[in-house]
Amino acid sequence: MSDSLSLPWASDFHCHLRQGDMMDTVVPMVEQGGVRTVLAMPNLTPPLTTTQMAVDYGTALQKLAPNVHFILTLYLSPDLTPEEVAKAAAAGITAVKVYPSGVTTNSDWGVLDFKVYYPTFQAMQDHNMVLCLHGECPSDAKKGICILNAEERFLATLRELHQEFPQLRIVLEHATTKAAVDCVKSLGDTVACTITAHHLFITIDDWAGQPHHFCKPVAKYPSDRDALQDVVRSGHPRFFLGSDSAPHPRRSKQGERPAAGVFTTPILVPLMATLFERLGCLDKLEAFISTFGRAFYQLPAVSSSDPRLVLKRKVLEIPESYTINGSAQEADVVVPFMAKQELAWLIDNGC
Repeated sequence: MSDSLSLPWASDFHCHLRQGDMMDTVVPMVEQGGVRTVLAMPNLTPPLTTTQMAVDYGTALQKLAPNVHFILTLYLSPDLTPEEVAKAAAAGITAVKVYPSGVTTNSDWGVLDFKVYYPTFQAMQDHNMVLCLHGECPSDAKKGICILNAEERFLATLRELHQEFPQLRIVLEHATTKAAVDCVKSLGDTVACTITAHHLFITIDDWAGQPHHFCKPVAKYPSDRDALQDVVRSGHPRFFLGSDSAPHPRRSKQGERPAAGVFTTPILVPLMATLFERLGCLDKLEAFISTFGRAFYQLPAVSSSDPRLVLKRKVLEIPESYTINGSAQEADVVVPFMAKQELAWLIDNGC
């Protein structure tokens, strides 16, 4: 059993980097967690709905982490016309994120009717952009939809979008259910799926009563977690890392209505290495955190001459919290996933 791992720097195809003091805090942590390519989510306040807004955001991110490649996204809204899609593609923006209205943090501007956006999706297909889906239906008691079945009820929409736009690359993000895994596997090669670190670890019992493990979509049943673990263990090429790391101040997570989001950015690759070793599939880690996602997003493959990430088999104790830069309040810290627990691997690059 080796006591070290040499891996390519990871690519995280779903990460929330926020704005203001929180952005200043978490963006430098991307590299700390073993990542040098990251897909930045657009659900800011206000959301990134135009090409110029996304470009300006990318500039701000790059100043904070010059070694990281930031993949920029737009937030689907009425502002995203086919003409704006063409402009975005020309500016190097890769993807568009869809939030059904009200399903998670800063989704109040989200989609109510997908068919309204079919001309936009056609333009995205024509310009080889990627459609990233938060795959949940809004909760609706009259329709029998709640947070435990919202993802499964959304899958009909995924199938319909793939049928209407077969050449459009679509990513079902942060899958949490066996139904989602089976659905993506049944569809064509232009449909892929990201899986988070935390959904590979936890089930419903781990977030009920534990606000720092609460996210949207919520972790589901043990059989669902088993399906996620099985598909990454199998090395399926259309399933890859998207952390959905989503920091919130502790006071927002521990209030009357805890904010949805789990924070894994500064510990991401050690977390994945620890899990993949437990699953007996460390040989599949490199493809999951790098090869598969880069291929789907049509990024250059990692070459043998590229810098490598070195992990050592040493205990890494996850901090209790991280201080938010510029915070004026004692409560303004971020609590990470699995705070105060131990991981089996740590990064030894000195980043």
